[in-house]
Amino acid sequence: MDTYTLNNGVEIPALGFGVFQTPPDETRDAVRAALDAGYRHIDTAAAYGNERGVGEAVWASGVDRSEVFLETKIWLNDYGYDETLHGFEKSAGKLGVDTVDLLILHQAWPAEWERTLGAYRALETLLGDGRVRAIGVSNFMVEHLTRLLDVATVVPAINQIEVHPYFQQREVQAFGAEHGILTQAWAPIGGITFYRDSGHTSTLEDPVIGEVAAAHGRTPAQVMLRWALQQGRQVIPKSTKPARIAENIDVFDFDLTAEEFAAIDGLETGRRGGPAPEDVLFPAFSREIPEA
Repeated sequence: MDTYTLNNGVEIPALGFGVFQTPPDETRDAVRAALDAGYRHIDTAAAYGNERGVGEAVWASGVDRSEVFLETKIWLNDYGYDETLHGFEKSAGKLGVDTVDLLILHQAWPAEWERTLGAYRALETLLGDGRVRAIGVSNFMVEHLTRLLDVATVVPAINQIEVHPYFQQREVQAFGAEHGILTQAWAPIGGITFYRDSGHTSTLEDPVIGEVAAAHGRTPAQVMLRWALQQGRQVIPKSTKPARIAENIDVFDFDLTAEEFAAIDGLETGRRGGPAPEDVLFPAFSREIPEA
């Protein structure tokens, strides 16, 4: 497995395993299948409701905890300095760990910016105390990163954003690269959220991607993951099917050509699948996070 080095020297696998929308009762088996297939980075979140299943799978897998990079996220209801410190304790308890490898804020919350800053200060405290190895953010646009960097003492190591051939967020990626913030792509193969809500069909059925896949004897999903990795993005594909889980990690032994890159880059639509940060408002996005 290739790795990337974060801005604080911590190494993260180039490809991880996501469990967004994976039901709690399916999470343990999915994560076990991922670990068996060679994944060593698992991405979860308090709001997913499946951190406990992730932790159970890791501890039951026989893989040493030191070899598994665990990432989770603080949800909006736990923003604020003290609230986020407690949010970490809830997540760590469910995961069954003392230390989390990467802890990030799940969402920019422009309407409650002071609470967002308080939450990030808590991440900085947890990092300084050695409770987390790296910190970051998710779904932060350039304006949010700019405001955060004006006051932060620690530059985020990661910005997890929606990136796939139909929605590439080049400006956000470029700003992150300029400041040493690694882009981590959620929905790197488009994902059901995108093609269900955006008015586009699945990237898996795109003829341009299909043609590139056929040229390499690969699947469309593998081509999209390779497209991301060759550009230096970290990716977190998800699946609950063991065959797909194994397929998604088998992407380190081929390269796309410059012409293939240009063809896939040309699929940009400018339309996101997930919600825009300014649309993340209470009460619609409120979710109380249970205790560990």
